[in-house]
Amino acid sequence: MKSIVGSPGTASGLILRVGQCLCAASSIYTMASAHKFSDYTAFCYLIAAMGLQVLWSLGLMCLDIYSLRTKRDLQNPVIVSLFVVGDWVTATLSLAAACSSAGVVVLYAKDLDFCRMLPHHPCNTFQISIGFAFVSWFLMAMSSHVMFWLLATTY
Repeated sequence: MKSIVGSPGTASGLILRVGQCLCAASSIYTMASAHKFSDYTAFCYLIAAMGLQVLWSLGLMCLDIYSLRTKRDLQNPVIVSLFVVGDWVTATLSLAAACSSAGVVVLYAKDLDFCRMLPHHPCNTFQISIGFAFVSWFLMAMSSHVMFWLLATTY
């Protein structure tokens, strides 16, 4: 099987998973620290999607660490197929959550001027959390692309 940057069981794959996990965890922490975030369904969905992202990335990060320590190859068709499906599902959920949350923030900040009228409203905190979610999704999209490429080269 080919060795591609970001492949499972490589140092670059581990770095990619660490980045995904840290950005998703930062998104959760930032959103959860905002006052009254639970009043908006899109923000709760963002936390749920990022929570799934953290769990998925953490699990694959542990597999990468195991593979690097034991010098085992994780690139067989069954494992790569599982990684492809998991990456696609979490990437789709992450993108949907980030976009829906961004839509709510744009509605309140730009269209309704909600953030200017209510200065105590944590619009900036919401925006930072959504930014972390988009970075996490971008890293997940990269990982998903690599996994799909590996799967295509195995068959």
